[in-house]
Amino acid sequence: MPADVKLWDPLVRIFHASLIVAFFGNYFFTEEGEAVHEWLGYYAGAFVLVRLFWGLRADGAAAWRDCWPTRARLAAHAGALLRGRPFHRLGHSPIGALVMLTMMALMATLAITGFMMEEIDYFWGEEWLEDLHELLANGLFGLVCLHVAAAIFESVQLRENLPLSMITGRRRPLP
Repeated sequence: MPADVKLWDPLVRIFHASLIVAFFGNYFFTEEGEAVHEWLGYYAGAFVLVRLFWGLRADGAAAWRDCWPTRARLAAHAGALLRGRPFHRLGHSPIGALVMLTMMALMATLAITGFMMEEIDYFWGEEWLEDLHELLANGLFGLVCLHVAAAIFESVQLRENLPLSMITGRRRPLP
């Protein structure tokens, strides 16, 4: 891979940072029912929609056609991992794309269940919905931890600083 490759466009990087702030803000620093908790949830849900549409329009690594985790792509990536071989892709790896899409679905479902609890009188105070919302948040937290660990693992295996690429937009080799 070349020494310095442009990878993530500004919208994808803003999306990533926004979801980090919204999720961690709600998970660790706000209480359910607080206005800031609700607005962070709505913001995250809206940004997931923006990213979904951007993936249809974007070029390169941000495009869904580039990273969609097809059965063949997943099998090739899993095979490379099982053989201990690096799996180079400019954008998300197939398994990484699957995790990313799952995290986006969980974030969207969190926004929907939060909206249902707060804005639709029929669901107000429903314990099953509150339990589901909490289960989704905990599941998303687990996937976020897996995502961070995988980014570090892939960085070492590929000898590239993948977490930094989400900040700078460029993929660079590790020193």
